[in-house]
Amino acid sequence: MGSVGILGANGRMGRALVTVAKEQALPLAAATVRLGSELAGLDAGELAGCGKTSVLLQQTTLAVIQQADIWIDFTMPEAMLQHLELAVQAKKAMVIGVTGLSDSQYAQVQAAAKLIPIVWAPNMSVGVNLLLHLVQTAAKVMGNSADIEIIEAHHRFKKDAPSGTAMAIGHQIAKTLGRDLADVAVYGREGITGERDQQTIGFATVRGGDIIGDHTALFADLGERLEITHKASSRTTFAQGAWRAALWLQNKQPGLYSMQQVLGLADLA
Repeated sequence: MGSVGILGANGRMGRALVTVAKEQALPLAAATVRLGSELAGLDAGELAGCGKTSVLLQQTTLAVIQQADIWIDFTMPEAMLQHLELAVQAKKAMVIGVTGLSDSQYAQVQAAAKLIPIVWAPNMSVGVNLLLHLVQTAAKVMGNSADIEIIEAHHRFKKDAPSGTAMAIGHQIAKTLGRDLADVAVYGREGITGERDQQTIGFATVRGGDIIGDHTALFADLGERLEITHKASSRTTFAQGAWRAALWLQNKQPGLYSMQQVLGLADLA
């Protein structure tokens, strides 16, 4: 049986991952903070507020990466790529929930996946990944007549917009309809915009307070509309999903895997 390490265990998601560790089938073997952090040496569980875990926070080095078989990363793109380089050197698997990647950064993840197994997903929630599956059906049935809008809301601290999940929803719908999201996405409206082009996919972004994450795919036709909505009330849902991905990733060959595959939804598409 493998073991799991958490990168950036002092962050909001890092603490959530530590909090649910005791409930998981795989043991928590290590937890890290950035180089130079004053938190190094503290108990990861005590920092997360869930009691002692006997896993002390360590600075992220190659020697520490060797201490676990599968690493979970919800940090930031630049930090994640540094961690990814270490994981490749140590031949360790990774579960990556980092969003806001540029095309070149995502290409680096793809390249690393030729050498180690990686699960990357813009959202680790079971419900959101089910939503990604459901919007395919909605797009097939309503997409050629309905206007499609994606509305998302997150806390004031989120740095990227639209969210990675909103973009994943958009890509899923566009792919189903044979459209290129880069050509049809509309990210904001202001002034005299003229009538709506039915081929477009609109995005609306809300940032405020402590909203964990709300996403709605809206299919609005004349006379009726369909709304497929997911609302997260706790980061625990993302943490549970990431641990589920780590369990699934055991003994997998190098490759870039999705949460759709982890949950068995890819087979239902």
